[in-house]
Amino acid sequence: MSHQTLSTILFLLFVAVTLGITFKASRSNKDAADFYAGGRSFSGAQNGLAIGGDYMSAASFLGIAGIIALSGYDGFLYSIGFLVAWLVALLLVAELMRNSGKFTMADVLAFRMSPRPVRTAAGVSTIVVSIFYLLAQMVGAGALVGLLLGITSPLGKALTIVGVGLLMIVYVVVGGMKGTTWVQIVKAVLLMTGATLITLLVLGKYGFNLSALLGDAAAQSGKGDAFLNAGGKYATEAQGLAGKLDLISLGLALVLGTAGLPHILIRFYTVPTAKEARKSVLWGIGIIGVFYLLTLVLGFGAAALVGGKAILAQDKAGNTAAPMLAEAIGQAIFGDVGGTILLAVIAAVAFATILAVVAGLTLASSSSFAHDLYAHVFKRGNVTDKEEVLVARISAFVIGAVAIGLGILAQGQNVAFLVALAFAVAASGNLPAILYSLFWKRFNTAGAVSAIYGGLVSALILVIFSPVVSGSATALFPDADFAWFPLSNPGLISIPIGFLAGFVGARLSKEYNPAKYAEIEVRSLTGIGAEKAAQH
Repeated sequence: MSHQTLSTILFLLFVAVTLGITFKASRSNKDAADFYAGGRSFSGAQNGLAIGGDYMSAASFLGIAGIIALSGYDGFLYSIGFLVAWLVALLLVAELMRNSGKFTMADVLAFRMSPRPVRTAAGVSTIVVSIFYLLAQMVGAGALVGLLLGITSPLGKALTIVGVGLLMIVYVVVGGMKGTTWVQIVKAVLLMTGATLITLLVLGKYGFNLSALLGDAAAQSGKGDAFLNAGGKYATEAQGLAGKLDLISLGLALVLGTAGLPHILIRFYTVPTAKEARKSVLWGIGIIGVFYLLTLVLGFGAAALVGGKAILAQDKAGNTAAPMLAEAIGQAIFGDVGGTILLAVIAAVAFATILAVVAGLTLASSSSFAHDLYAHVFKRGNVTDKEEVLVARISAFVIGAVAIGLGILAQGQNVAFLVALAFAVAASGNLPAILYSLFWKRFNTAGAVSAIYGGLVSALILVIFSPVVSGSATALFPDADFAWFPLSNPGLISIPIGFLAGFVGARLSKEYNPAKYAEIEVRSLTGIGAEKAAQH
């Protein structure tokens, strides 16, 4: 049996199981709380697994392994950034968001401010960030199928992206948060199992001597010891100052972005208490921390056993390094059959990863549109739960279609890099508004709107006029050149703009409600009143 046939069977088996879970979960979706927050019925451990499943995306598994395999030390900075970011989420956001809100980020902002402009801004930002993140997952899907089925044509990969997009829409429309959460839990277990297995096999081949593995990776890379030192991707001599600034920008975006990601923030509402919210983040950090240590071995293992030239020949962005490593280590230890089986298993796990994450993202963005924009902005709160959930389901189709279209355009980009852009947009617009709202007594509507739009618009403008979109061989439009911003990640500029815009906007407006701030301060710190708010 070929690896294409076996991996296809395993993937279809995963789809069948998760679709069964989704349809079973749909039977208990009675109201908006069930659809958006899973009836707040998940334990901290379950939600922690789901957070891990949501966070360990195609970027983590495919993209980071690829960047480490091709760039060495600089690629591992993605792992460090993604992991450290959880400390910001745990210490500043998780418990306070759970106590203050209801379903979405905008609930927190709208509590003490004029709801319509704030919800509009938060809804727009949520949808933009989610689409950036979805883009990366779609690109990962196309790269995987190219490896598995030998498809090299853009049309074949495009059809794959369409298929993944349609599946994710089914998960969200049918299962809501309950179905999506269980899909993410199953996926987290599979991904951790698969990554641990490959890591142990690679280490076993080198006698569990990490130095020998790193030495072999450096030798096979063709770059020698430079492969293990800073400057393989960022801060090279050719890049000069721009490279050093790009590295700082990437670090800022990764560390601050998690606490502003919509699909992560909504997970805090699926648990019954603030204590469970804290517990779920601790579980998430544990799972994610172990996983990112595994990516070190996966990336350097791919460099050592597969080689950069072979990885680039299959996918110029390096997104297929992990599955290619699975095939190589399987052949080295178990022969051709072993290589075939391991490739099939890892590819199926990677597909499962993509499906689970895109479901969470689509749910976050469609929930925000229905709950924030439709129910509270367009309908001014005069809407039933049934009508709101129907709109969420319809918007899932629209957002899915947009993500499919952009995913087809973005083929050729590294998925970890694309996710870093989503982090930058989230850290620029969402994070300043959330932190100011929770901790600054003088913050107001003008400040929230200014922070979100200031950070969001500046990040988007800088990305559009950066080497990501034009002026480079791996750009979205490689034949055009209108790039005047030298950095690939806008975070260094757009994040301070978001915080500054929020501060200036708040100071220029005289609106101020100290009573509401006092109430949200007590609620966010103690949880008093949070349960009642969640029920109404």
